[in-house]
Parts: sequence; structure tokens; C-alpha cells
Amino acid sequence: MKNRLEELRKQRGIKQEELAEILQVSRQTIGSLENGRYNPSIILAFKIARYFKMNVEEIFIYEESNI
Repeated sequence: MKNRLEELRKQRGIKQEELAEILQVSRQTIGSLENGRYNPSIILAFKIARYFKMNVEEIFIYEESNI
């Protein structure tokens, strides 16, 4: 799953550490999300969306693969 987290965070002018504190996660979690190495829990995805005043689908892009 791709996301726009880094882009949105930088637009707001906040550091990974600041966003991590706001969302009550580690800075490593934010870095992993931004690099696509980690998919958030549904609760974290909603917290991120609420913080940026967006819908989850505007931040996280799910790409279906052929199974």
C-alpha cells in the first residue's frame, strides 16, 4: 500500500518526531510508514486521517494485486 504521509507532513512543516508524538507512536513507525515498509493498523490510519483532516483513502492508496 502506498501513502502520501511524507508529502503531507512536509507540507505542514512538521518533523517525523513531532508527528509521532501527536499520534502517540515512535518516530521509527512514522519513518517506516513513509518508506512503505509498514502498513498502519486501521486505528492508526484513522488517527492520521483525522490529524490531516482528510479521508483515509486520500492518504493511503490501496493497489489491488491479481491473486
